[in-house]
Amino acid sequence: MREHNEDSGYAGPGLLVVADGVGGAAAGEVASATAVHVLSALALPGAYADPLAGLRSGVRLAQEQVALGVAQDERRTGMATTLTAVLGDGRRFALAHLGDSRAYVWRERTLTRVTRDHTVVQDLLDDGRLTAAEAREHPWRHVVVRSLGGDPGETGEVTRLDLRRGDRVLLCSDGLTDLVDDAAVAGVLADHRSDDAAVTALVAAANDAGGRDNITCVLATVVPGVPASHDGVLVGAVRDPRLAVVAGVGPTRRTA
Repeated sequence: MREHNEDSGYAGPGLLVVADGVGGAAAGEVASATAVHVLSALALPGAYADPLAGLRSGVRLAQEQVALGVAQDERRTGMATTLTAVLGDGRRFALAHLGDSRAYVWRERTLTRVTRDHTVVQDLLDDGRLTAAEAREHPWRHVVVRSLGGDPGETGEVTRLDLRRGDRVLLCSDGLTDLVDDAAVAGVLADHRSDDAAVTALVAAANDAGGRDNITCVLATVVPGVPASHDGVLVGAVRDPRLAVVAGVGPTRRTA
């Protein structure tokens, strides 16, 4: 696993987020931390009237903050991150997606991927110019064609998401999916009813397979009722308060 963590994540009642700093870009950890910091505010009571509108607003603000981070320090030029998030109020749910972090829904012992990778290789697959086997080894498999990098014109894919009581929602960075295929992910979810235990098993599976990259997974089960608390958990780079660009105050850590 990389010693330098460019992944960030958030898990709490009503909101899941994963962001992965784009490989090779400057200050990817700043971009991912900023995106997750901005989106995590949607977990606060009264933060949005509708999940779809909430995510659209969150993506727009995250783009603004990443652009601000570049304006504050030109060494961050080109910094970007993937972003995958699910937001819900118990009745309505929405999904935001940019890049190659993924979202899955586990329902009635069936795993369904609900995002499409925004990568060069996925485009080639869709055009029939690559086979699945070729795609797994292609040197461009990690080259993303859409990301959160401060471009106000990139609003991401933000859509309604159909979720039901008992569904399990998994968001993960490519540190998992590069090494653990969908069938193996489904097997872990089938074997572990506890979300915490399933995440531990997924990370272990990726590490056992080589663990070349940071591995971030957030998993939650849809349950009825009002949450007792709106508190969530931050994971990865966003836990370092020096990294996120916040309301005009940039990171203090040097990135050169």
